[in-house]
Amino acid sequence: MKSVMLVDDEILVRDTIKECIPWEQEGFRFIGDAPDGEIALQLMEQTEPDILITDIMMPFMDGLELSGIVRKRMPRVKIVILSGHGEFEYARSALRLGVEEYCLKPISAASLLSLLHGVSRTIDEERLEQERARKQLLDETEKKNMTQDKLLGDLCCGFLTTSEAIHWSSEISLALIAPYYAVVISDARDDASEAAGASAGGGLPSQVGKMSPSLPHDAQDGLLAYKRSRTETVWIVKGESCEELEERLLPFRQLREQSGAAGSLAIGIGSVHDRLQGIHLSYLDAEEDMHWQRLSKQNRREMTLSAQIPLEPAALLDRSKFLDFLKLGTPAEAVAFVDSFVAAMDRQDWETSPLGYYLLNDLTIEVLQVSKQTFRISDQEALARFQSELREVRTTQDAADYLVRMAEQYWSWRAEGTDKYAELIVKVKRYIEENYDKEHMSLQSASDDVRLSPSHLSKVFSQETGQTFIEYLTRTRIQKAMDLLLTTPAKSYEVAFQVGYNDAHYFSNLFKRFTGMTTKQFRKNGGLSLHAKGEEYGAVFKHG
Repeated sequence: MKSVMLVDDEILVRDTIKECIPWEQEGFRFIGDAPDGEIALQLMEQTEPDILITDIMMPFMDGLELSGIVRKRMPRVKIVILSGHGEFEYARSALRLGVEEYCLKPISAASLLSLLHGVSRTIDEERLEQERARKQLLDETEKKNMTQDKLLGDLCCGFLTTSEAIHWSSEISLALIAPYYAVVISDARDDASEAAGASAGGGLPSQVGKMSPSLPHDAQDGLLAYKRSRTETVWIVKGESCEELEERLLPFRQLREQSGAAGSLAIGIGSVHDRLQGIHLSYLDAEEDMHWQRLSKQNRREMTLSAQIPLEPAALLDRSKFLDFLKLGTPAEAVAFVDSFVAAMDRQDWETSPLGYYLLNDLTIEVLQVSKQTFRISDQEALARFQSELREVRTTQDAADYLVRMAEQYWSWRAEGTDKYAELIVKVKRYIEENYDKEHMSLQSASDDVRLSPSHLSKVFSQETGQTFIEYLTRTRIQKAMDLLLTTPAKSYEVAFQVGYNDAHYFSNLFKRFTGMTTKQFRKNGGLSLHAKGEEYGAVFKHG
């Protein structure tokens, strides 16, 4: 049974049509009527009719405006234009909007009923075709998953704005939106594959087989995954609350602990974020976390081999105790604390055994990992410098002096504060302002300009501005396009070229997603000035 909505500003017409047709007897259900398009839209959102019968000339919102909005927001609704105006322009406008039928008043009940039955048959045929398409779609699951993998990969790498991610996830029916996100990267390569550089392995151990990316992605479990390589899997973990997210991260944390120093499984866990763009930041954090974990595992394997016998727990330096001192201690207490801390190393034979060096290196890796996460230091440079100093250690006193210098460096990084990258961000923004109109403008070209690696610049920029680099660049380009549309007669494709887009079609779609209007509509409604709409546009740009 098809549902029907009627819209006409003449109450007599509405009452006549409602009463002259035996709706249910003819296989229809009359679900409501409205005097104009604006009220009709509200009712249609609630009732979702199959067929809309609407007049053209109505106050507030006419039938053609209503048809245009319905065609866009509710494409499955069939529209019948019923009007007393027979001019060709009205009919042509209606046909352009994709209405199903256009007929003139007055119309008899028999004629209207015949027309409705014809529309009903069209709906049945389309539903049958949709069912065929649905079955075909089930056969193309693998293809869809590849598309999903690309979307998740681009999102993690920061190649998508928030609005683009939402748009494409909707296109492939991927449940992406959640209050909280974190990224986990797992690498299940074994020692042999690591040495040979190739392996047919992959996936996670049997303990979390239920999470394997070879199985269908189950959004209800809050997990989305894609394969980054044969051995590496990236997981986007979602949660309705921080507590729920931590619960879903717990199996990964447990696996990491179980793997231990000798295990072949490496797991990097990123930070928790409450916005889609935070997925990119969490991904970068997870990569860093896995990098430091690998360094620590490698050092501990070598430390175990150098000891030639199983290490007793007392032989290992208490890393957590040293980190607690860095966070709570003072420079005046450093020498006394470190002397006590390294007292257990007096038994080390620095000349014949490298064990002491491995112990210090293990602690160094832990301190630098925390410093990287907290102060965003240049980790590779700092690690190389400290390991160079380690080669000069010959006695326990040298080790103590080394740890005092490390503590002083940690406090120096802390003193620099969070404004460390202020000048860098100003330079990057200036570079974008001066080069947004060039198609080759990218994260790579910006990182070359400020002499920083793309991944490090991407993370710093996101953390300092609250936006990814690509989001800020897109925001700048769209704002410039809005200015050009309001102040110059340039055509849409010319504006696209002037703000760095050679693909005019892509630019048009992007502009509409950001502003809610086509370039033509935006220029036509120039009275909605940037000043009047600034707050609204600012909100749109901020979120995507």
